Amino acid sequence: MIRQGIIFCLFISLAACQTQESKPMNESRKVQLITLDPGHFHAGLVQKFMYDQVDPVVHVYSPGGAELEDHLARINSYNTRTEKPTHWEEVVYTGPDFLEKMLQDKAGNVVVISGNNAKKAQYIDQSIGAGFNVLADKPMAIRPEDYPVLQHAFATANEKGVLLYDIMTERYEITTQLQKALAHDTGLFGTLEQGTVDNPAITKESVHHYFKYVSGVPLIRPAWFFDVDQQGEGIVDVSTHLVDLVLWECFPDQAIDTTDVQVEKGTRWATELTPAEFRRVTGLAGYPDYLNKDLVKDSILSVYANGAINFAVKGIQAKVSVTWNYEAPEGAKDTHYSIMRGSKANLVIRQGAAQSYHPMLYVEPVDGTNAHLLEAPLTAAIKSLQSAFPGIGYEPSDLGDGWQITIPDSYDVGHEAHFGQVTEHFLDYLSTGKLPDWEVPNMLTKYWVTTKGYAMSR
Repeated sequence: MIRQGIIFCLFISLAACQTQESKPMNESRKVQLITLDPGHFHAGLVQKFMYDQVDPVVHVYSPGGAELEDHLARINSYNTRTEKPTHWEEVVYTGPDFLEKMLQDKAGNVVVISGNNAKKAQYIDQSIGAGFNVLADKPMAIRPEDYPVLQHAFATANEKGVLLYDIMTERYEITTQLQKALAHDTGLFGTLEQGTVDNPAITKESVHHYFKYVSGVPLIRPAWFFDVDQQGEGIVDVSTHLVDLVLWECFPDQAIDTTDVQVEKGTRWATELTPAEFRRVTGLAGYPDYLNKDLVKDSILSVYANGAINFAVKGIQAKVSVTWNYEAPEGAKDTHYSIMRGSKANLVIRQGAAQSYHPMLYVEPVDGTNAHLLEAPLTAAIKSLQSAFPGIGYEPSDLGDGWQITIPDSYDVGHEAHFGQVTEHFLDYLSTGKLPDWEVPNMLTKYWVTTKGYAMSR
């Protein structure tokens, strides 16, 4: 149902500052979701599943328009699907005062924010200031001037006893989880190399596509998604995930301060779209006026959606890079490449044509002539992981020396399902009123790296 009120459903809330503690939400107190100005399909994906702790009534506050309609249609598709339908009840308020209305109504206790990134830092800060828990889609900051706002929000969250957290879905990808686990098996991996700027110890590359299918239907993106002043450049958007994974994989359960990090270099480059491509992705017949500044060759839209950052964490050199293309080749999809270089072996995730665009993890000896010496440590490593990851194994790699980690299909839940996995963990944090001690320092450091890289790319 839609009426003057509010909408959404989800889960949110997280420790907001260094102590990361809030008032625990026990079983007698339901999580009541509020969705604020949903402009990105991730806002809908958090409601792809139901959660016992979450009230099915979700309040949505929005200025109205096509983005809201797309969001409501997505939730309706989950409610009406044949297999495991959801039963969300959306209560919507629309109007130019939607933010003020949300802050006044206090119709829930967790605000989900996924939309126009130019407004996100302020949305977060004001929501936290009003005493809400906040679950925010990445990125929470897209420019250096957003970073102090984010710092203020975390400090306020700590003072008010509420939680602030961002949605890091890539931690739940099975090959990434196994890469992390194997990187800390010294018998197999050895120790992480220090690396150099030109040959980092850890490299993560992500390739995305503007035209894609989500929940089985073509994704229509808002025009502002192509305005880097509103969406953010690639160097501060998807790179958020990659920087997060560097900290999470290399330094598990460790608080990383900005003083532990040196940003070496930031670079950026553009993707060019034709008017026909823009029309297919947005459904719009022409460019809005705010994109005129980005037009080249009369009608080609130049979007600085691509970027790379070189940085060092406690002396370990890392590089992350993001590329956006218009559309994936036939049979392909968004891809991820990652390598962690150890003194004995390299751990490599590949997702190209040779892998049928499905992520696969490889263990590749540094010294191919002594590859046979690593099979016993690999056998022991896989055995030690069986309790956490039942069914995994290994087989000889068809790429040369080394092995491919074999993973049962049951682990291949897909990117959309990772939102539910994040939610379950978030709800656990919310129930105890506390995040792991390292989460907030690392979130702040992560956005310091991305915004610093943005500044350096200039």
